[in-house]
Amino acid sequence: MKYMLLIYGNEEAFNSVGAETLAEIIRETDALNRELVESGELVGGYGVADQVNAKMVRVTAGTPVVTDGPYAEAKEYLGSFTILDCDSMERALEIAARNPSARYWGVEVRPLVHEADVER
Repeated sequence: MKYMLLIYGNEEAFNSVGAETLAEIIRETDALNRELVESGELVGGYGVADQVNAKMVRVTAGTPVVTDGPYAEAKEYLGSFTILDCDSMERALEIAARNPSARYWGVEVRPLVHEADVER
């Protein structure tokens, strides 16, 4: 089963830990990811570019319209995500608890219910 680990935050939260702690969080996350690659449970992990770089595409009357954003009225935004392929929700929760971000911002765990059926 595949699971997505979502890490949310904002500039204030990320800056509140200080540069040294943030660097340590990144080192610990990289170490955990290496371990998960070795166990075959890591599909991929990605940091998301700053929200000021985001674009929204909506098709209106058949024409794509691209705008900056989204600029939802939210205090937090998606900072990174990881895709796991592991045996159970319990294992996904165990991995999420080991992610250093769980100590600072929390890690949301969601089962993935559909995978695109495409040939590679």
